[in-house]
Amino acid sequence: MFDNLSEKLERSFKILKGQGKITEINVAETLKEVRRALIDADVNYKVAKQFTDTVKAKALGQDVINALKPSQLMVKIVHDELTELMGGEQAPFNIEGKPAIILMSGLQGSGKTTFTGKLARKLKKEKGKNPLLVACDVYRPAAIEQLKVLGEQIEVPVYSEPESKDPVQIALNAIEEARRTGRDLVIVDTAGRLAVDEQMMQEIEAIKRAINPTETLFVVDSMTGQDAVNTAKEFNDRLDFDGVVLTKLDGDTRGGAALSIRSVVNKPIKWVGTGEKMEAIDPFRPAGMADRILGMGDIVSFVDRMQQQYDEEEAKKLEKKLRQNTFDFNDFLTQISQIKKMGNLKDLASMIPGVGKAIKDIDIDDNAFKSVEAIIYSMTPYERSHPEVMNGSRRKRIAAGSGTDIQEVNRLLKQFEQTRKVMHMVSTTKNPFKMRFGR
Repeated sequence: MFDNLSEKLERSFKILKGQGKITEINVAETLKEVRRALIDADVNYKVAKQFTDTVKAKALGQDVINALKPSQLMVKIVHDELTELMGGEQAPFNIEGKPAIILMSGLQGSGKTTFTGKLARKLKKEKGKNPLLVACDVYRPAAIEQLKVLGEQIEVPVYSEPESKDPVQIALNAIEEARRTGRDLVIVDTAGRLAVDEQMMQEIEAIKRAINPTETLFVVDSMTGQDAVNTAKEFNDRLDFDGVVLTKLDGDTRGGAALSIRSVVNKPIKWVGTGEKMEAIDPFRPAGMADRILGMGDIVSFVDRMQQQYDEEEAKKLEKKLRQNTFDFNDFLTQISQIKKMGNLKDLASMIPGVGKAIKDIDIDDNAFKSVEAIIYSMTPYERSHPEVMNGSRRKRIAAGSGTDIQEVNRLLKQFEQTRKVMHMVSTTKNPFKMRFGR
């Protein structure tokens, strides 16, 4: 995501020369390249021009302090304006109400139904909500089944009336069902089409009038580029939605929709989908996205994803095992599982400041843990619990069973033992530096 834009912006800043002040002369070529980079990323032309005009107005004549180069000052100005372009502050999300009602809208294929399930899972897990999903696509039986499958995965009930062709009444009945069963959140999935049409717009308008949602979200596939912005405008003109959801931001997208949509429809981006897994959903943070576009990482989103997988009880058990030096391969598998749940590995690494640029040309395989897992699963339960019993014959058997070689098994065992020693030392020493420096 945004890799090409990041590289082009970086090149444009290198053009900026001169000392003391940013002037018309030394900024002209840079801003020309910035505008070209934005348009290449599928940002609306008018938005790109307005953006560079604003940057130019703010940059001209600014004194460059001795500690900075003109290019560094320009990076800061562009960062601030990118953040403002995408909404400035993180937009609030209203889930108050008895029940709170969220209405999903968007074209068919935008990822609307999948995102409905992801959002329910997140609000259930992190906000303690008790959601009910509602299947209001009366045209595609597969849509109802898809929502039911997602509901089973996240253990959230789905309300549907397969025989009914009245989505307004289905939605109203679902809200009554939620009240009757003590559900405090209703998420209504609606029908989409391959393109905007009058029947669809009238239908979703009628649903909105009837249920009076606390949040109306427009879901759009970010890979559709500038078309995403045009579709958002058409929906907003009719629905006056509260916010935008950008899906598939992990794909091969140029990112223009994320940069244009806020300016064109004047509605905030509230959520982004960052992968296929049910955990792959993040609140949209304009400053964090600007950081990532400029190759600075997004440590806040990284920590958020870590916290999503944090289990206090499991952490206490792990801490105890580390102190007692009984950390074993079963615990190691649990830690791998938690890392995998956080999402795409390269995407995660790019959130760490300074890392994104370093790994841009490195292919990080999401299956990187497969050989490690294969080796561990080839161990007997006793061997996983007692790593110290690994003799030569056991290692040979494990290598054959996991489809690896003895060197890989030896390497994993060595790394595991080194890691266990370090983790044990840290867990049992209040001040690890005291051991070394005697303080």
